[in-house]
Amino acid sequence: MRTVALGIVAMACLVAMAHGGNFFQDAEVSWGQGRGKIVDGGRGLDLTLDRSSGSGFQSKSEYLFGKIDMQIKLVPGNSAGTVTTFYLSSQGSTHDEIDFEFLGNVTGEPYTLHTNVFTQGQGQREQQFRLWFDPTQSFHTYSIIWNPQHVIFAVDGTPIRDFKNHEARGVAFPKSQPMRVYASLWNADDWATQGGRVKADWSKAPFVASFRNFNADACVWSNGAQRCPVGTMETVAAPAGGRRGGAGGWWNQELSDMSYRRMRWVQRKFMIYNYCTDAKRFPQGTPAECKLR
Repeated sequence: MRTVALGIVAMACLVAMAHGGNFFQDAEVSWGQGRGKIVDGGRGLDLTLDRSSGSGFQSKSEYLFGKIDMQIKLVPGNSAGTVTTFYLSSQGSTHDEIDFEFLGNVTGEPYTLHTNVFTQGQGQREQQFRLWFDPTQSFHTYSIIWNPQHVIFAVDGTPIRDFKNHEARGVAFPKSQPMRVYASLWNADDWATQGGRVKADWSKAPFVASFRNFNADACVWSNGAQRCPVGTMETVAAPAGGRRGGAGGWWNQELSDMSYRRMRWVQRKFMIYNYCTDAKRFPQGTPAECKLR
């Protein structure tokens, strides 16, 4: 079932099919001079980094709200200095952006999962996590659920972060700028690993990060109009024990009580940085959303 908003979007919402599954159809390698390659008949895409350059790709479509899934297998072994990204972004100095970034590490040490939300060009909303599995051994699913009230980050279906719409309390929220999906693999050894103390070991290059099963169940923005998947705005009852959208739709999805508890468990066990608790960074007080439930 799909969840719904009761006609709150001003833009025209026309019928559209959900995208998914084929990189030839849905994405294009945008930089890297041949270092990004679509593989396996379009089911996968590999990005490569060497001393000369990294690589990246982007979605062919722009989206205004949706659920975006990407399966990623990160650089194995000594990945120090490398950053693999999967994010949504608009353009310009007042852009919106929703980030997954994976900061590499030396062999045997864990990756850092870095998340951030930019609104109207302003970021500084970092939360960082360790993962509870080895992200280099197999593919795992990283999801962004973006609707008019929430930005939810999830890993293998487990929510790890929920950035809520608090516009009524003066907090900007990404809701009016269409965004593309981007992914990249690049050299950031001046800061990515242990504050830049550990550099990339180029004898291990080329580094490879693999992507597959890109799926955008999303409203496509094209020619000034928003085209949403069939059923996106149908009204459905809340699931038993949950909240709106918990049955699998995303338009008005928010965390059920069980999902909220799972998120809090992840944050207690695996969060290693939270901007909302960094008093030294914000001596005049943490951002407004940090004080709101």
